[in-house]
Amino acid sequence: MAFGGARMKVALITGANKGIGLEIARQLAVQGCTVLIGARDEQRGEDAARQLRAQGLDARFIQLDVTNMHTVEEAAREIEHRFGKLDILVNNAAIAQDTVPPSQLDLDVLRRTYDTNVFGVVAVTQVMLPLLHKSDAGRIVNMSSGLGSLTQTSNPDWGFAHVNLLAYNSSKTAINAITVQFATELRNTPIKVNAADPGYVATDLNQNRGHRTVEQGATTPVRLALLPADGPTAGYFNDDGPVPW
Repeated sequence: MAFGGARMKVALITGANKGIGLEIARQLAVQGCTVLIGARDEQRGEDAARQLRAQGLDARFIQLDVTNMHTVEEAAREIEHRFGKLDILVNNAAIAQDTVPPSQLDLDVLRRTYDTNVFGVVAVTQVMLPLLHKSDAGRIVNMSSGLGSLTQTSNPDWGFAHVNLLAYNSSKTAINAITVQFATELRNTPIKVNAADPGYVATDLNQNRGHRTVEQGATTPVRLALLPADGPTAGYFNDDGPVPW
């Protein structure tokens, strides 16, 4: 299936072997995209791609560890060889390891969190940009969180203000800033860059305590991945619209 007569869209989703990432891949594939399941573990990645193919969807595993530049560069070379372009990049891979108040946080936890959640996003985006430039309508979606909003987390009356996780929250705030910086650089190109807040989704990241389903959590990132030419860039959105920075 093609979009508006255009060539088949190719979408790479990092951390896509489970949770929101897998559901984003599924929903994009339902819309006619070829989805590349980015995952560190070959077995889990292949199993996830096979699961989607069993539903009649075009899904392929691609090995990618966002903290390992060799795998990122190899993934880009493979995409270039097989497809010649990349239309959609969803930077979904993330970790959450905070278990103590900010004053007690081990700096190693902060470093590991930023290595995946921040540096990994920048690395993948930089390496994939030449392929996105070959698309007629490149889209970058960075998975953020409502916990990345300084406006919300600084408001004691906000429903999740008590979730005071220094490493995770600040990494998502950094993602919001990174989103704006890339969008500014790419503003005069067809590429649009936005951040998505999926809401409190039940995933392994939060021991499945979230009240939203992965289907609900994937709605906004999928919408941003398929934005029309007149869609927004440099934005931060959830299902209800813009999220305050």
